[in-house]
Amino acid sequence: MDTPRTDSITPPAPLPARLARTQRFTLGVPRAFTLSPDGRTALFLRSRGPYDRTGCLWRAEAAGEQLLADPAALPAPAGGVPEEELIRRERARERSTGIVAYSADAALRTVVFAVDGALWALDLAGGAPRPVPTPEPVVDPRIDPTGHRVAHVGAGALYVTDLVDGATRRLAAPEAEDVTYGLAEHVAAEEMHRPRGHWWSPDGTRLLVARVDTARVQRWWIADPADPSRPPRPIPYPAAGTRNADVSLFVLGPGGARTEVGWDRAAYEYLTAVAWDGHGPLLAVQSRDQRTLRVLTADPDTGTTSVLHEQRDPGWVELIPGTPARAASGALVHTADRGATRHLTVAGVPVTPEGLQILEVLGVDGESVLFAASDEPTEEHLWSYDPATGPVRLAGTPGLHTGLRSGGALLLASHTEAGRDFRLTTAGGSTRTVACLAEDPGAARLTWLRAGDLELRTALVLPTWYEPGGGALPVLMAPYGGPAMRLATRARHWWFAEAQWFADEGFAVVIADGRGTPGRGPAWEKTVRGDTLSAPLADQVTALHAAAEHCPDLDLGRVAIRGWSYGGTLATAAVLRRPEVFHAAIAGAAPSDQRLYDTHWRERFLGRPHEEPAAYERSSPIGEAAALRRPLLLVHGLADDNVVPAHTLRMSAALLAAGRPHQVLPLPGSTHSPSDEAVMEGLLRHQLDFLRTSLNVPPRTAVSTVVRGNA
Repeated sequence: MDTPRTDSITPPAPLPARLARTQRFTLGVPRAFTLSPDGRTALFLRSRGPYDRTGCLWRAEAAGEQLLADPAALPAPAGGVPEEELIRRERARERSTGIVAYSADAALRTVVFAVDGALWALDLAGGAPRPVPTPEPVVDPRIDPTGHRVAHVGAGALYVTDLVDGATRRLAAPEAEDVTYGLAEHVAAEEMHRPRGHWWSPDGTRLLVARVDTARVQRWWIADPADPSRPPRPIPYPAAGTRNADVSLFVLGPGGARTEVGWDRAAYEYLTAVAWDGHGPLLAVQSRDQRTLRVLTADPDTGTTSVLHEQRDPGWVELIPGTPARAASGALVHTADRGATRHLTVAGVPVTPEGLQILEVLGVDGESVLFAASDEPTEEHLWSYDPATGPVRLAGTPGLHTGLRSGGALLLASHTEAGRDFRLTTAGGSTRTVACLAEDPGAARLTWLRAGDLELRTALVLPTWYEPGGGALPVLMAPYGGPAMRLATRARHWWFAEAQWFADEGFAVVIADGRGTPGRGPAWEKTVRGDTLSAPLADQVTALHAAAEHCPDLDLGRVAIRGWSYGGTLATAAVLRRPEVFHAAIAGAAPSDQRLYDTHWRERFLGRPHEEPAAYERSSPIGEAAALRRPLLLVHGLADDNVVPAHTLRMSAALLAAGRPHQVLPLPGSTHSPSDEAVMEGLLRHQLDFLRTSLNVPPRTAVSTVVRGNA
């Protein structure tokens, strides 16, 4: 008969340790897919398991999966990862090691990649990766579409290496120490969805190359106070209202020919997108106030440009990944904001319906466009458009879906409340699954709400042990709330697992996306123009009250709020402006002084500081430090070169000057997204202790696990 027993079964690791070891459940997730022209083969990156940070190159086809390149089997170079590559990875929030990116030719015959600065090439027909000698450690290698040559950056110079004879030619060398060729500047990589700085022509004979001169950009210094023996590192950081890098674009030929692509760089100083398709070079440039975007064509022989399209907006022109692009006919594929809807446009004509918000253009094949869009803010779906059928949704399950298409095959990458799924369906209808080796974060006890008149999408996470009427639950608000991302989406996210951990420690957790967050159209996003805090904060209060109306056990006399980056600023503002609602706050890596953040991101919402100073005051909580009446914990990584530690130090100084007690937790060696396992786990536990003390929440009593077994 069955009897209960409590013998020594090893319990799963606590959530903080799991989050840290798995890098928030991202290790082992396949990514960076490339499809062969016939759609039968997919290349991708994936580590070998849920606790392995080393990215490997894999191939999936009908016969199964094959490991093509394992960095552990390759000899390690002596120099380590180049500084330029470390900066590129930080901008991309890349936390893996090994192979973190690769480049394949158009026929998917040859692949190149870098490992710690060493260049490798791989013939996909067979054989092992072979080293390719280069004069400098390699950053961002890109193979030409024909598969014969590789462009790469080394020490700020742009090189091309022939894969047949091994000869390397330097096409562009920095004229001064502040100049680089072939790399994206800070705001392009951080804010514009343009992580690259060089692009091949379709025939593989020439390159478009960005030249970046940061001589006029102010220098900031990033130091490690925990290691006074290390000198500080200078970075060119274009803070709001200051000068940007001087970015120009050149057509370079292997024979040394050099032609500058010309446009009015004084009026349009941002180079936001570059492509070279069968119709020639295509680029997008944006004015400093971001209210005008021009799409230009360029003659690669003369560098002369012509305006193909101009887009204006009184708030700002939103940059959509994957645009501009062109169909085979030459029709421009772009987007247009019309009222409350961001439409996909082809040849200037909107081709998607009202209410369907375009998020990204994923590819153009002939006259067909593959794109991601949302008609429900908690979801994102894969869509296809072609003139014969109009827009068609390709994924039906609630969740977040993206993908690729080639040769009649479709790769569908889905992230739903059931987990992650990657499926390759060929033109013949056969389907195979690409394995996801990530650890499952587990399902949270979620209730979905629509709060207030605006129907704010809100997730309420309750303890697994909770029963209605069983006692008052203190509340933890856990928003991001800003323009960069949504949290209240129907997928098995790490932040829901984290919310469940806090819930099981005795809290009800509320996660809500208010005004300014993406996915609900241009009017929603641009509500925050000139004031990035007031409306989002009001929306968090609305979400809190809606959650309490749904679940009367929520204790509105004990409410805390925690957030990171913009969410940290929102948390600080919450306890300063609404202390009758919020009784404690945790602010991580918060941009507290908006004048210290970069030009492209900050000026998009607030204008230039000397022109709209009141907007900066409204959006910076430092000036309200004297209003603090509640416990506040400020957290910041001391190696953060995106939201520099000065933000938190200035906030703390203002609080001290006003005589307001608070706590500051510095994280030595941590960047904007801490990745060290000990730091990640310790930080989460420290926050829990702070919340318990601040809201008078006693620790949960440990309960023995009882399982069923056979006698």
